[in-house]
Amino acid sequence: MSFLEVNSVTKRFQDHLAVDNVSLSVPQGSIYGLLGPNGAGKTSIIRMITGIFEPDSGEILLDGVKLARRDISRIGYMPEERGLYKKTKVIEQITYLLRLKGLDRRKAEKVAWEWLEKMGLQDWGKRLTSDLSKGMQQKVQFISTVAHEPDLLILDEPVSGLDPVNAKVMEQEILALKKKGKTIIFSTHRLEQVEDMCDGLALINKGKLLIENTLPEVKKQFQKNLFRLEYTGEADFMTHIPEINITDTQNGGIIFAVKDSFSTAHLLKKLSDLPIEITAFVREVPKLNDIFIELVGGNIPEN
Repeated sequence: MSFLEVNSVTKRFQDHLAVDNVSLSVPQGSIYGLLGPNGAGKTSIIRMITGIFEPDSGEILLDGVKLARRDISRIGYMPEERGLYKKTKVIEQITYLLRLKGLDRRKAEKVAWEWLEKMGLQDWGKRLTSDLSKGMQQKVQFISTVAHEPDLLILDEPVSGLDPVNAKVMEQEILALKKKGKTIIFSTHRLEQVEDMCDGLALINKGKLLIENTLPEVKKQFQKNLFRLEYTGEADFMTHIPEINITDTQNGGIIFAVKDSFSTAHLLKKLSDLPIEITAFVREVPKLNDIFIELVGGNIPEN
């Protein structure tokens, strides 16, 4: 069941068509990757979902109802650019932002301290934001986004500036929010994170939707007839099998392409006749980075 639906949305800024008739369907309780190169239109889509501005045409539905101003409290948005007040104490800042989302002062401060402890920042609560490292500031911004328990979370590069240990902590918190039934839009250039965390994804380029599906279906769609064979023994004579084109060699293994007309059963028969001991034989699953490059045309995202 879709919790968020973006239906045929278009947005233009003067002569620039930022979003061109894009439709998205984000399932409830899922982590949904919103991908694309810089300038693709992702931020414009996010700002329409958060009500910062309205689409020129199309509509956005939240939980089956057209998005309205009253829904803003149900959304938590963590932008890529940090928007914290540097000369304000951390606890005061989080409390203030939570009160804007409808919590009273006592509840907001209690929740803020609980989250600071959870994220390992309890000793920094009464320090100024400017005293914090970039990674700590990122964690404070995350707390300010999620602590009021919104139904929809939009996280734009949430682990930016974090070391590997704290990035893992952030990822675990995001997965915990999913377990609680939260719906999460995850926008990042780190495609390995999308592969590890996302249930589905959409790829945007030049304002247009290129693909939207579950992660397994996307990989299946772009799967090629590539196989990896690991073995012991000499397999030089495999080069004489006309249906096979070796694309890469590794210690104790090869990667090869197979002609479309050559069935897997026939391939296995050919391999079983070779004087080698097969230790692994698998179809190569395309990496999301390779799919991204193929669809976008070489515009590799910056890390």
